[in-house]
Amino acid sequence: MGYITIDSKKVEFTDEKNILSIIRRIGIDLPTFCYHSELSTYGACRMCVVEDDRGRIMASCSEQPWDGMVIYTKSPKVMKHRKMILELLLSSHCRDCTTCDRNGDCTLQDLAAKMGIKDVRFKNTNPTLAIDDSSPSIVRDPNKCILCGDCVRTCGEVQGIGAIDFAMRGSKAQVMPAFDKKIIDTDCVGCGQCRVVCPTAAITIKSDIERVWDAINDKNTRVVAQIAPAVRVAIGDKFGIPKGENSLGKLVAAMRYLGFDEVYDTTFGADLTVMEESKELLAHIESGVKKTMYTSCCPGWVKFCENKYPEMRGQLSSCRSPQQMFGATIKEYYRDETKSQGKRTVMVSVMPCTAKKGEAIRPEHKTKGEQDVDIVITTTEMAKMIDESGLIFDRIEPESTDMPFGLISGGGVLFGVTGGVTEAVLRRLLSHEPSQDAIETIKYSGVRGLEGIKEATMKLGEKEVKIAVVSGLANASELIDKINAGEVYYDFVEVMACRRGCILGGGQPRGAGPRTKEARSKGLYQSDKQLQIKRSNENPMILALYDGLLKDQHHELLHDDLECYNEIIV
Repeated sequence: MGYITIDSKKVEFTDEKNILSIIRRIGIDLPTFCYHSELSTYGACRMCVVEDDRGRIMASCSEQPWDGMVIYTKSPKVMKHRKMILELLLSSHCRDCTTCDRNGDCTLQDLAAKMGIKDVRFKNTNPTLAIDDSSPSIVRDPNKCILCGDCVRTCGEVQGIGAIDFAMRGSKAQVMPAFDKKIIDTDCVGCGQCRVVCPTAAITIKSDIERVWDAINDKNTRVVAQIAPAVRVAIGDKFGIPKGENSLGKLVAAMRYLGFDEVYDTTFGADLTVMEESKELLAHIESGVKKTMYTSCCPGWVKFCENKYPEMRGQLSSCRSPQQMFGATIKEYYRDETKSQGKRTVMVSVMPCTAKKGEAIRPEHKTKGEQDVDIVITTTEMAKMIDESGLIFDRIEPESTDMPFGLISGGGVLFGVTGGVTEAVLRRLLSHEPSQDAIETIKYSGVRGLEGIKEATMKLGEKEVKIAVVSGLANASELIDKINAGEVYYDFVEVMACRRGCILGGGQPRGAGPRTKEARSKGLYQSDKQLQIKRSNENPMILALYDGLLKDQHHELLHDDLECYNEIIV
């Protein structure tokens, strides 16, 4: 323990790793571009500079505190340096703010306004570089990059991929894939985590908003929407709703106003996934095969597995994701001419995930020659559509989702948070136990929590089942390497590409700090508590579907059969 003096105020500190964390703790919002607490310290942007009592200027993010230290955060010297740094960044940055995708949500723009920069004295001599829109998930605009390195460290440290990095030096330095490849030609999985940390519009979501408007305005088209579980606890961030509050009812009402013909909850698709995946897991356990079975509902993880561990692709569940299961079900439902009424059906997904855009267009995600999900938009894109329409979101009266796919279970809702898939599957497999007893047993087994790697052991009949839950692809890689080396063994592993699960997906509203992360997680658990149906196998609509529409074709609609990966374990 020691004391540091900040702007003439004596402050106690203990184990803080840098001065910046102490400054922020006492309520001073020192600006940064390159600092994120979960990433390594880079110290490149220099926006967080402070002055000590000897007149030295230092980056507070990379400077360790020591007892008796005296620093100033707003001295004339510091303010001059900070303003000059910002002006230099602006001088080499594309400043077409009014037409920029991040206008109004840009850290660079926000700081320029806060610091009163009205004019940039320096001329931008950089050449205009080509925009890379090759990915179905994200768009890279190098003209708006400020070289903070956030995307590089996130891709390398958090996701363990390294699809992008720094190239060249000095004034010619750029962030790009190796050999200036298109992002689609790299190992990028489309998770969008680089977009989440980017302070400008150098990396943005690839927008499909216009395609949705076109479908809505086509009188011969029925536009059916599904909303993923994690969207309900994040969409409100853009409209002043308390963090983590369930805004599904308001969103359903807003989407009906926008012109969607039917609006459903992807949780129904999650219930289908639970039914199929639990059967697959049970058969795998009973087979005695000593190979780990992995979940398959996260497209970022599936792509990562194909890129880095292609020999393991057959160990992934054959189940489609909830998005794809629901899309296939809706399309099959409207193949009946009496239901279609001569209209074509367009399935639109509202997802927290940018990788879902890529998942929807994979060749195996077609049924009877038709794409199961036509358009995927993210939570952020949905918020933009609401803004475009002029709706005042916080004043909208909530409405329920449509029928006949309107009943959902609490287990399905939990798919939006890390450990939720496992918890829902275990509820189904423990259906012989009273519902509340099973829920409490699973709740305290170790599958809950926001840690990157979690372990649990459950008793299923006479067998003890070992389970791991992992979020973040670097964490997944660490665990898989241990499994493949024989250091550990699990019967079942749930993998989510994004740390903490879909609540922090690449398509969610940016700026999720520790309180927001916790609130979104609690919001989904609270939604589960408020639902009467806790298990997917207790959902009467799901059971009726198996006796009707899915009869004799549930495998075709709900599973992927990949000829190139025919080693599915069951």
